[in-house]
Amino acid sequence: MHGVRQINSTLSLTLVSALRRVLRPFIKLMLAKGITFPYLSEVLKDIFVEVAEKEFKIGNKPSTDSHLSLLTGIHRKDIKRLRQCAHSNTETIPHAVSLGARLVSLWTSDARYLDENNQPKPLPRFTKKGGDISFEGLVASVSCDIRSRVVLDEWLRLGIAHFDEDNCVCLNTAAFIPANGFDEKVYYFGHNLHDHAAAATNNLLGVSQPFLERSVYYDKLSAESVKLLAERSELLGMESLLAINKEAIELEKNDVLQSGPHHRMTFGIYYFSEPIESEESAEVEANPHS
Repeated sequence: MHGVRQINSTLSLTLVSALRRVLRPFIKLMLAKGITFPYLSEVLKDIFVEVAEKEFKIGNKPSTDSHLSLLTGIHRKDIKRLRQCAHSNTETIPHAVSLGARLVSLWTSDARYLDENNQPKPLPRFTKKGGDISFEGLVASVSCDIRSRVVLDEWLRLGIAHFDEDNCVCLNTAAFIPANGFDEKVYYFGHNLHDHAAAATNNLLGVSQPFLERSVYYDKLSAESVKLLAERSELLGMESLLAINKEAIELEKNDVLQSGPHHRMTFGIYYFSEPIESEESAEVEANPHS
C-alpha cells in the first residue's frame, strides 16, 4: 500500500476534481442504461492497457506486461489476458448516419438545393416532378445502391425530415442530428465527445499545436435570458457549422484526388444551461463531513 500512497501523492488534486466533474454525466447515463460498476471496471482495464500500449512506449519498442502493469496499476495476469483479446478502435457507424450525413451535407451546401435565403428547399419526392432537384434525385446523386423510399422512411422515423402541405420533403434540421433512434444518437455522442475531449487533452498536455477549444460562461442569468441566449447560440452556431461544411465540401473535392495521407476534422458547437444551486447547498457539497 505504501507504493500506492506514494504514486497518489504525485497526482494533481485539481485534475482529480476536474475528472470527477467530467465523469458525473457519464455515470448518470450508465446508471440509466444499466451499465454497472463491475462491467465498467472491466472496460476501463481494457482501455487503460490499450492506451498505455499505444501511447507510452519506451523507445518505440513493444511494451512488456511488467511495464504496462507498472504504468496502469493493473495486475500482470489481467494485462496478459487483455493483450490477447483483439479489439478494433474503428468507429461503428450506423448506415443511416454514414449515408444521411452525406445527404444532409449536400442538401445544405449545394446551391441547387438552397432557396434565396440559403436554406434547404423543400424537395418534391420523386424525379418525375422535380427532376434532379427532388429527394429521389438527391439520394441518387450520393448512392445508386439504395432507394430513396428506404432513406425517407428512416428519416421520418428518426425525425430528420417531414412532409409539408404540398407533400414535399422538408429537412427538420440543418445538421444530421436524429431526434429519434438511440444507436444513431449514441454514435454522435461517442464521436463528438471523443473529439472534444481529445482536443482538450491535447491542449492540457501541450504535446502539439493547441486546438480550438473555447466557451463563454455566465452564472447570474435569469431563465428568460438563458432562453434568449440558447436561441441566439443555436442561430449563430448553425451559421458557423454551415459555413465550415460548405468550405470543407469544396476542399475535399480536390483533396481526395491528391496522393498522400488524408486527415479528418471535427468542428462542433454545444450549449448547456442549468439552475445554480443555492450557496447553502453548494457549501454542504463542498464540505460533506461538516
